[in-house]
Amino acid sequence: MIKYFPDPELERKAKEISAVLGFRHDFSRVVFMRSTGSKSRYTLARCHALSRVLQKALNVRAHYVIEVISHNFDRLSEEEKTKTIIHELMHIPKSMGGGFRHHDYVCRRNVEQMYKKIKSP
Repeated sequence: MIKYFPDPELERKAKEISAVLGFRHDFSRVVFMRSTGSKSRYTLARCHALSRVLQKALNVRAHYVIEVISHNFDRLSEEEKTKTIIHELMHIPKSMGGGFRHHDYVCRRNVEQMYKKIKSP
């Protein structure tokens, strides 16, 4: 059974990364969670969005959840954890309208470019 827990350390790190990279996400609408019990062997993290139909039905703006899968994410080096967080943050579009930036933009090359900005301030 998968269990979910808020992850304030992940949130702190994501905000720190965002500040350095100039991401302008509204963090009042981004929630950071850690999951345990997943059967996933390779997934490190996921970005979820509140669908448009739910936004309309609940009369709320788009919200996003960045989830790390503990048993896979925790094994990573600090560098790979940072790159994973960058990757998930890049999925959230500037408009924060409920959509996603796809893997044509959120790719290894672009994540590496962003990571280099963090390493060479």
